[in-house]
Amino acid sequence: MTEVAENAAKNTHNVVEALLFNGKSQHQIEKMKVLDLPCGEGAFTKRLLQKKIEVIPSDIANIIKINEEVDNFVLSDMDKRLPFNKESFTEIVCIDGIEHIERPFDFIRECTRVLSPSGRVIISTPNISAVRSRWRYFLTGHHNKCKSPLNEDNVTPLHHKNMISFPEIRYILHTNGFEIEKVRTNRIKAISYLYIIFYPFLNLATRMVYSKEESDRDQKTRNNEIKRAMFSRFVYLGETLIICARKK
Repeated sequence: MTEVAENAAKNTHNVVEALLFNGKSQHQIEKMKVLDLPCGEGAFTKRLLQKKIEVIPSDIANIIKINEEVDNFVLSDMDKRLPFNKESFTEIVCIDGIEHIERPFDFIRECTRVLSPSGRVIISTPNISAVRSRWRYFLTGHHNKCKSPLNEDNVTPLHHKNMISFPEIRYILHTNGFEIEKVRTNRIKAISYLYIIFYPFLNLATRMVYSKEESDRDQKTRNNEIKRAMFSRFVYLGETLIICARKK
């Protein structure tokens, strides 16, 4: 097969693959139909093909480099209605895509539409909830993976135009037919451990604000869930946020 570079942070594809197959029997794996969107040059599609998984690669432009191995590439725009029928897929893999679009709510609604009952979406995106990224934002007004202003005279699909925090992506998913099952990261860089010193202060401040600003009992419970996730090692220290959510 053609060699294709993984256009994502180190180890992201490995973690996404592990989540995709986690808890699945061989029979269930053989029954999978996966949408790889955005597929880029086809690195993750290639992984699935090697495992004999049915996969549809799709993106806003056809830059796929494994054309000799796939003939089912579909052109699609994540900001618009996806060109697939209702309940067409058992899984959707969206590796480093959601931060590039203008309408993430609409995209997740489309994921709900094209996924089969109990289908899953696995999303990776730069982790702006990580304390290191938050510190960069405090100093410069810019997060990691978007360290300087975007070029207004050269707008491209590659721009990180919609960086999303963990609470925001949870809200988008949970209000549009999904429930988060697992939260992971691709890796924790050694330098990130230096920021553990801020952990008790940020934890206390977050707990106080969440408690003060909310009186609804059910939402208080949800806020505690969100805080626990925010201060897990995956979100607090991780480079890339990787979420697996199931259609309710």
